[in-house]
Amino acid sequence: MHPVRKQRLWVVLSIVLFSSLAIGLATYALRGNINLFYPPVEVAAGKAPVDTPIRVGGMVVDGSVQRSDTTLEMRFAVTDYQATVEIVYEGILPDLFAEGEGVVASGRLGADGVLRADEVLAKHDENYMPPEVAEALKNSATAGVSQ
Repeated sequence: MHPVRKQRLWVVLSIVLFSSLAIGLATYALRGNINLFYPPVEVAAGKAPVDTPIRVGGMVVDGSVQRSDTTLEMRFAVTDYQATVEIVYEGILPDLFAEGEGVVASGRLGADGVLRADEVLAKHDENYMPPEVAEALKNSATAGVSQ
């Protein structure tokens, strides 16, 4: 093999090897940061992973909010009108959090089916609803009509 061709081959192989290594490392690093959205019906069906960061959204069930007397812990239920998921959050809830309003909670789902939330997001104003929640509610409404 001609020395110039041999040198080009090594350069091309090096570029391919290092590019593959960089893509592999980037993919591995991003894999841990994925935070998928699940509507309550999928969580209740067991489709959501346990002890993995997820987001659950829907409407806060009227009368489900329970505040602890001694800590900042809050318990409430979120529904998409087909299933309900209980959420436990320790902290101060957003000012716009209310029963019957849309929320998205980020956290880890326990084996008992309760989401231990690290963050709770409430709707922005009376006309806004997070896109994931709106889509889940729309899908629930159409599924309820076809059954």
